[in-house]
This record gives sequence, C-alpha cells and structure tokens, in this order.
Amino acid sequence: MNKLPRDFYNRDTLNVARDLLGKYLAYKIDGVVREGKIVEVEAYIGPEDKGAHTYNGRRTPRNEAMYGPPGFAYVYLIYGMYNCVNVVTNEAEKPEAVLIRALEPTCGVEQMSMARFGKSELLTSRETISLTNGPGKLCQALGITRTHNGYDLCGETLYITESSKPDEPFETVETTRINIDYAEEAALYPWRFYIKDNPFVSRK
Repeated sequence: MNKLPRDFYNRDTLNVARDLLGKYLAYKIDGVVREGKIVEVEAYIGPEDKGAHTYNGRRTPRNEAMYGPPGFAYVYLIYGMYNCVNVVTNEAEKPEAVLIRALEPTCGVEQMSMARFGKSELLTSRETISLTNGPGKLCQALGITRTHNGYDLCGETLYITESSKPDEPFETVETTRINIDYAEEAALYPWRFYIKDNPFVSRK
C-alpha cells in the first residue's frame, strides 16, 4: 500500500482531479478494507465556481471542511438521503475539492454488496456495475457517511493509495459536470474527468 502524501492534494485542483483517476479509495471498517479504483471525478473550484458549495465565498458549518488543509474528506448529504465524498484540494482557505463520482470495486466486494443490496453473493451483472457507479452508491457501498466529514485522508481509516501493481494505461475523458444546471455558465466547464470505456463510470 502506497498512501498518497499530503503534497499530492496541495496542488491545482484540476491537476489533482485528473491524477486521482486510477488511484484507489479505501475505507477500513471492522478490520476489512473496502476499496475501489477511482474511475470518475468532478472538480469544484471555490468562490468563482457557481457549481461549488463555496461559490462567492459562502462559508457554513456544512462546507467548513473545504476551507481546511488539503487531503481531508468533505462529505455532504444530497436529497436528504445520499452521502457524497470529496477530496479537499489546494492550500487552506482556498475552498476547493474533487468529488469522487464512481469506483471500480477491487476489494471487500462482499461487504459492499451487503451494504448496497443486503446480500454478499450471486450478484447479477447489473448489480455488480451498480455497486459503486455513482457518488451516493459508492458511499453506501464503502460505508462512508457524514460522520466522516473532515477525516484525514492521510490517516489509517479512510485513505487513497497508488496501485500496488502497474495498471494498464487508460485514456482520460474531459467533459461537463452532471446535475448542476443551476450553475449557469459554470455548468459548461469541462471539469468532469473519467476513464474512457470503464463500465463503472456513472454516465457515458
């Protein structure tokens, strides 16, 4: 396991977003690691980004983690029921983050399946794809909740690693973000990145 260092996150947010593809998000719970390869992300760049929770310098208890140092988790609730996990980037007081949109499950799949579907085996092909192909789904599968807001991603429980073995090269697709029509012109920014042809991407 080669955990990403703090300096990885303390960089330009768009560069961090691109570089997160192919890394592995892991959560250790009850002695078992649930893990998936990051295959889709979205960048949110603070006060000038109408799609960001910190647009125009907005600062609330909900988004306070985005103002903190890089390499921490920002977890929030959408629609009153789905958790979304973000990686805080750039230096402290520059409220920027990268949303993890989709994972390809690699470890702890039985535990993920139990969390998502209440069963640990005999998944259909559709259920397998649906395990972690969306921000709310991956949080449910890994067990990430609002209690993890502000967690140190350089710690021992929730963290991101390099691959332990060489991965096949992949092509990165850059396109517009999803479900932020309210963001006006910012909805058209090409700040969503995903691994081309990966079946676990949330939307082609």
